[in-house]
Amino acid sequence: GHLDPGGHQKVLMKTGLILLVVGHLNFVAGALVHGTVLRFVVTPRDAVSLHYVTANTASVATALLTISCGIAALMLSRYLAPAALKWALLALSTCSSLGCLSCLLGLLVAIGLTLGNQGRALLAPCAVANVALAPVSRECPFDPTRVYSSTLSLWAVSLVLESVEIIFGVRCLLLTLELLRL
Repeated sequence: GHLDPGGHQKVLMKTGLILLVVGHLNFVAGALVHGTVLRFVVTPRDAVSLHYVTANTASVATALLTISCGIAALMLSRYLAPAALKWALLALSTCSSLGCLSCLLGLLVAIGLTLGNQGRALLAPCAVANVALAPVSRECPFDPTRVYSSTLSLWAVSLVLESVEIIFGVRCLLLTLELLRL
């Protein structure tokens, strides 16, 4: 059976709220990684650190897309009529889902690289032979023992959030298609 408008509104509202919350969380996670670690490690000569920054920046940008998608879904849940809003949401949810998918892959690569090189690029600014023995030195802007695990765990959180964003972005997309009766 076809969902009644009231049903559509409820689902759109829930979806919009979830996208809004998840988008904000992912934005914060990405901003934390950037602020605490990545801004110290960027060297244009190093491909790995460039990948980190690109993947992380993309993640933050997609989080903003997700947030706007959530806002559009919430607006549409209030006013089901405007066709322009439906098309906007269609475009936003498509871009958001695709963006999240590419960020998901980018972050997976970043995590893989980090595990593969034991965080060499993350710890590059510290330039110490034995990271475990190095206390926080003047050269090292952060605690090298913690940076590895905290960056990886924040990225893991981001991965989970990206997955949720994809699921609800696609859900939003399908709802909009149904509303547009395409």
